[in-house]
Amino acid sequence: MTVSTVPSPSMTSSNSMSSGYCSLEDESEDFTFFTAKTSFFRKPRHTAKQVEAKEEEAGGTRELSEEEVRAKIEEYNAQVSENGMKLASDGSYTGFIKVHLRLSRPVTVLAVSPEAASRPASGSGREPVEQDRTDCGQSEKGASFYLPSDCVKQLHISSLTTTREVIQGLLKKFLVLDNPRKFALYRQTHRDGQDLFQKLPLCERPLLLRLIVGPDPEQLSFVLKENETGEVEWHAFSVPELQNFIVILEKEEAERVRTVQQKYAVYRHKLQQALQQHDP
Repeated sequence: MTVSTVPSPSMTSSNSMSSGYCSLEDESEDFTFFTAKTSFFRKPRHTAKQVEAKEEEAGGTRELSEEEVRAKIEEYNAQVSENGMKLASDGSYTGFIKVHLRLSRPVTVLAVSPEAASRPASGSGREPVEQDRTDCGQSEKGASFYLPSDCVKQLHISSLTTTREVIQGLLKKFLVLDNPRKFALYRQTHRDGQDLFQKLPLCERPLLLRLIVGPDPEQLSFVLKENETGEVEWHAFSVPELQNFIVILEKEEAERVRTVQQKYAVYRHKLQQALQQHDP
């Protein structure tokens, strides 16, 4: 699977310092806080492995016969001017899909030193990720970043590539060290002026969906988002990640205090001006 990049903003560290678990977006004037609906003393109803196994059992789209595949590919290629699908001799086929990255939380990205960044990459460029990983799948040399908002990546995959492999390929492309189970691939459809999202099973094959639906992005597009399971599974995070969340929340709190103080300082100044105008 190869990954090509659609022009997008560069990866930057966020100034808002939002952890993603205490939402500071869509705020009202009275600064209402939204907290994560979770408890440190309550075990989740389903573990991450149980959820993953359930998604595996969900199955995927029905298989197409060789005649159907050949007809669908011809129909698909007739509707696109480039990046068509190619049928192989073994009955498989390859093509391109575009994935929109819409992550609201920061991710842990491999911290590359200036010396390492200046060295030419060898092989696929994925070796440093594997070398810096620990046994638990996390890296001691990670830094938290926000990925570009609604960044689009174009992937060249085969008809055998699964949802799991698409997610893993995207994370390796961005040198993201977070557990792939924290992310999910969704199919987005546009209907009656609304965007509808459906989580894809890990065994689903995105290129097969693309072939069946056709190239129209209004009918189908792929979106990478956080894997929402109903509760925040804190046990799935490493100790450095949890500590990092605390640091982010403290900075978030300090920024909120500063904003509130500035707001009421302006009110106080206006009240004083009004009092001075009425002072005999």
